[in-house]
Amino acid sequence: QVQLMESGGGSVEAGGSLRLSCTASADSYRTKCMAWFRRPPEKEREGVAAIYTVDDSSYYDDSVKGRFTISQDNAKNTVYLQMDSLKPEDTAIYYCAAVYCPYGLGTINAGREDEYNLWGQGTQVTVSS
Repeated sequence: QVQLMESGGGSVEAGGSLRLSCTASADSYRTKCMAWFRRPPEKEREGVAAIYTVDDSSYYDDSVKGRFTISQDNAKNTVYLQMDSLKPEDTAIYYCAAVYCPYGLGTINAGREDEYNLWGQGTQVTVSS
């Protein structure tokens, strides 16, 4: 059973940066689509970014394009979300998610939470103005 563990959340002022990490517990990290979602206060969970662990192809929601970068380290079974130029509206609980997708991001709707069947517990990110 693959487990996902997030880390790196915290509090930062607007304009600052944070890097989130998500480590998968099993060798089945390969051929997975890995993603970050977030749940802002009193809102639904939304897709932020996703990456295909075989070729690093990626997806970003329009709200974070140019500010967030998703990347991975295969040797560590870890996916990162570098968040720069943070805004108060980025405040949310951030979740790591994964799904087996041997044919890549193009075969799933990368920003939809029901595409993913593995989830981490979440990490809080708070951006103050």
